[in-house]
Amino acid sequence: MDEAKQILSKFFATAPEFMLSVARLDQLPADDLPEVAFAGRSNVGKSSLINALFNRKDVAKTSATPGRTQQLNYFCMAEKLYLVDLPGYGYAKAPPAEVKRWQSVLSAYLKGRANLRRVFLLIDSRTGLKTADNEVMKLLDEAAVLYQIVLTKTDKVSTQELEVLENNIKEILKKHGAAHTDIIATSAEKKRGLDQVRCQICSLL
Repeated sequence: MDEAKQILSKFFATAPEFMLSVARLDQLPADDLPEVAFAGRSNVGKSSLINALFNRKDVAKTSATPGRTQQLNYFCMAEKLYLVDLPGYGYAKAPPAEVKRWQSVLSAYLKGRANLRRVFLLIDSRTGLKTADNEVMKLLDEAAVLYQIVLTKTDKVSTQELEVLENNIKEILKKHGAAHTDIIATSAEKKRGLDQVRCQICSLL
C-alpha cells in the first residue's frame, strides 16, 4: 500500500463524530473547519455511500420514509473537517409550507456558509438527472458553491449505460459554472469509487 492509500485508510478508519442536527441557521456550528456536504434526491443512496466511506453501517441513518428527515446532520472528522449530511430532496412527506421553509433554509445555508468547500451531489445512475437535481444545480451555481457529481448504484447499470450517462452529464455540466468537471462513479455495495471520493475530501483539508 502506497503512502497516499495509507493516509486515506487512517483518516477514514474511525467513524466521524456526530455533532448535532440543525433545523435552523442559528444552530449552525462555528465555521472554524473546512466543510463538505452530501446532497441528493431521497433514496439516492446517500446514507449508504457515507457509511461505505467509513466501512461502517451506522454513521448515517437511513429512514424508512424517504424525504421525512429535514435536518442538516453534522459530523466531525478527526477535528479537521465537518461532514454534513443534507436532507434528501424531491420526495418530501411534509406539508408544502414546510417544504418551502426548508428550501429557504437550504438556500441560505449554501449562500452563507463561507467554509463550505464542496457539495457532493449524488445522482442515481439508474435514472440520471431529474428536474429536482437541475434545480439544486442551479441553486449551487447561484450560490457559487463548488459541487461535484457522484453517481450512485453503478453496479445496477451496464458499463455501456454508465458511459452514456457520464457523457451526457459532462455535456450538461459545461453550462454550470460551479460544477467540478470530474464525475465519480460509485457503488456502496461493491465498494466502487470510494477511494476517489475519499481523495477528493482529503484534498480539501
